[in-house]
Amino acid sequence: MNITTPILMIIVLLVVLLILVFMLVARPSKKKHVQKRTIKQPPVEKKRVRSFDELVAVLKKKTSGADELRDALHEITGSYGKITPKLGARVHPDFDNYMLVILLICRHRNTNKNIILDFDRALSGRNPEYKREISDAVQKGLNSRG
Repeated sequence: MNITTPILMIIVLLVVLLILVFMLVARPSKKKHVQKRTIKQPPVEKKRVRSFDELVAVLKKKTSGADELRDALHEITGSYGKITPKLGARVHPDFDNYMLVILLICRHRNTNKNIILDFDRALSGRNPEYKREISDAVQKGLNSRG
Protein backbone atom coordinates (compact mmCIF):
# COMPACT_ATOMS: atom_id res chain seq x y z
CA MET A 1 0.00 0.00 0.00
CA ASN A 2 1.16 3.29 -0.86
CA ILE A 3 1.49 5.88 1.91
CA THR A 4 0.15 8.65 -0.22
CA THR A 5 -3.29 7.17 -0.43
CA PRO A 6 -4.08 7.37 3.34
CA ILE A 7 -2.59 10.86 3.51
CA LEU A 8 -4.74 11.92 0.60
CA MET A 9 -7.82 10.46 2.28
CA ILE A 10 -7.00 12.27 5.52
CA ILE A 11 -6.55 15.56 3.66
CA VAL A 12 -9.85 15.09 1.80
CA LEU A 13 -11.63 14.24 5.05
CA LEU A 14 -10.11 17.31 6.74
CA VAL A 15 -11.24 19.53 3.88
CA VAL A 16 -14.77 18.11 4.08
CA LEU A 17 -14.71 18.54 7.85
CA LEU A 18 -13.56 22.18 7.50
CA ILE A 19 -16.31 22.85 4.97
CA LEU A 20 -18.92 21.35 7.31
CA VAL A 21 -17.61 23.33 10.31
CA PHE A 22 -17.60 26.50 8.23
CA MET A 23 -21.19 25.85 7.14
CA LEU A 24 -22.22 25.26 10.73
CA VAL A 25 -20.65 28.45 12.00
CA ALA A 26 -21.35 30.72 9.07
CA ARG A 27 -24.90 29.68 8.25
CA PRO A 28 -27.75 32.05 9.14
CA SER A 29 -29.93 31.13 12.05
CA LYS A 30 -32.82 28.83 11.25
CA LYS A 31 -35.09 30.93 13.37
CA LYS A 32 -36.32 33.72 11.25
CA HIS A 33 -37.01 36.95 12.93
CA VAL A 34 -40.72 36.85 12.30
CA GLN A 35 -42.55 39.81 13.63
CA LYS A 36 -45.59 38.78 15.49
CA ARG A 37 -48.53 40.25 13.76
CA THR A 38 -50.71 41.84 16.30
CA ILE A 39 -54.09 42.78 15.12
CA LYS A 40 -54.73 46.27 16.22
CA GLN A 41 -58.18 46.33 17.62
CA PRO A 42 -59.86 49.67 17.69
CA PRO A 43 -59.73 51.11 21.16
CA VAL A 44 -62.82 50.31 23.12
CA GLU A 45 -64.47 53.54 23.98
CA LYS A 46 -65.96 53.61 27.38
CA LYS A 47 -69.23 55.35 27.14
CA ARG A 48 -69.24 58.27 29.42
CA VAL A 49 -72.39 58.40 31.47
CA ARG A 50 -73.94 61.76 30.83
CA SER A 51 -75.36 63.65 33.75
CA PHE A 52 -79.08 63.99 34.25
CA ASP A 53 -78.86 67.69 33.36
CA GLU A 54 -77.06 66.93 30.09
CA LEU A 55 -79.76 64.45 29.14
CA VAL A 56 -82.49 66.96 29.98
CA ALA A 57 -80.66 69.49 27.79
CA VAL A 58 -80.94 67.04 24.87
CA LEU A 59 -84.69 66.86 25.48
CA LYS A 60 -84.98 70.65 25.64
CA LYS A 61 -83.10 71.16 22.38
CA LYS A 62 -85.63 71.64 19.60
CA THR A 63 -83.33 70.22 16.93
CA SER A 64 -82.94 66.83 18.64
CA GLY A 65 -84.10 64.04 16.39
CA ALA A 66 -86.19 61.04 17.38
CA ASP A 67 -83.09 58.83 17.73
CA GLU A 68 -81.38 61.33 20.03
CA LEU A 69 -84.53 61.55 22.14
CA ARG A 70 -84.80 57.77 22.35
CA ASP A 71 -81.12 57.43 23.33
CA ALA A 72 -81.38 60.15 25.98
CA LEU A 73 -84.50 58.57 27.48
CA HIS A 74 -82.86 55.15 27.42
CA GLU A 75 -79.89 56.57 29.35
CA ILE A 76 -82.23 58.25 31.83
CA THR A 77 -84.07 55.02 32.55
CA GLY A 78 -80.84 53.02 32.61
CA SER A 79 -78.73 55.28 34.81
CA TYR A 80 -81.22 57.45 36.66
CA GLY A 81 -84.46 55.48 36.35
CA LYS A 82 -84.91 54.56 40.00
CA ILE A 83 -86.87 57.30 41.77
CA THR A 84 -86.43 57.79 45.50
CA PRO A 85 -89.25 56.01 47.40
CA LYS A 86 -92.35 57.93 48.41
CA LEU A 87 -92.55 59.81 51.67
CA GLY A 88 -95.66 58.17 53.01
CA ALA A 89 -98.49 59.14 50.67
CA ARG A 90 -96.54 62.05 49.13
CA VAL A 91 -94.17 61.78 46.21
CA HIS A 92 -90.51 62.51 46.81
CA PRO A 93 -89.34 65.93 45.54
CA ASP A 94 -87.01 64.14 43.07
CA PHE A 95 -90.09 63.05 41.13
CA ASP A 96 -90.43 66.64 39.89
CA ASN A 97 -87.31 66.07 37.73
CA TYR A 98 -88.94 63.07 36.09
CA MET A 99 -92.20 64.94 35.64
CA LEU A 100 -90.22 67.63 33.80
CA VAL A 101 -88.69 64.95 31.56
CA ILE A 102 -92.12 63.51 30.81
CA LEU A 103 -93.52 66.95 29.96
CA LEU A 104 -90.52 67.75 27.74
CA ILE A 105 -90.77 64.51 25.83
CA CYS A 106 -94.53 64.84 25.37
CA ARG A 107 -94.19 68.40 24.05
CA HIS A 108 -91.16 67.82 21.82
CA ARG A 109 -91.95 68.20 18.14
CA ASN A 110 -89.81 65.22 17.05
CA THR A 111 -91.31 62.73 19.46
CA ASN A 112 -93.78 60.02 18.61
CA LYS A 113 -96.11 57.72 20.51
CA ASN A 114 -93.59 54.86 20.61
CA ILE A 115 -90.96 57.00 22.34
CA ILE A 116 -93.48 58.24 24.91
CA LEU A 117 -94.94 54.78 25.55
CA ASP A 118 -91.52 53.12 25.83
CA PHE A 119 -90.36 55.70 28.36
CA ASP A 120 -93.63 55.40 30.28
CA ARG A 121 -93.32 51.60 30.45
CA ALA A 122 -89.64 51.65 31.39
CA LEU A 123 -90.05 54.25 34.13
CA SER A 124 -93.20 52.61 35.49
CA GLY A 125 -91.50 49.22 35.44
CA ARG A 126 -88.58 50.44 37.51
CA ASN A 127 -90.84 52.42 39.89
CA PRO A 128 -94.10 50.52 40.46
CA GLU A 129 -95.10 52.71 43.42
CA TYR A 130 -95.07 55.77 41.13
CA LYS A 131 -97.08 54.14 38.35
CA ARG A 132 -100.16 56.30 38.88
CA GLU A 133 -98.14 59.53 39.12
CA ILE A 134 -96.18 58.70 35.97
CA SER A 135 -99.38 57.94 34.09
CA ASP A 136 -100.90 61.24 35.29
CA ALA A 137 -97.78 63.14 34.20
CA VAL A 138 -97.92 61.56 30.74
CA GLN A 139 -101.60 62.48 30.48
CA LYS A 140 -100.85 66.09 31.50
CA GLY A 141 -97.99 66.24 28.98
CA LEU A 142 -100.16 64.96 26.15
CA ASN A 143 -102.97 67.36 27.08
CA SER A 144 -100.53 70.29 27.07
CA ARG A 145 -99.52 69.74 23.46
CA GLY A 146 -100.58 72.55 21.21
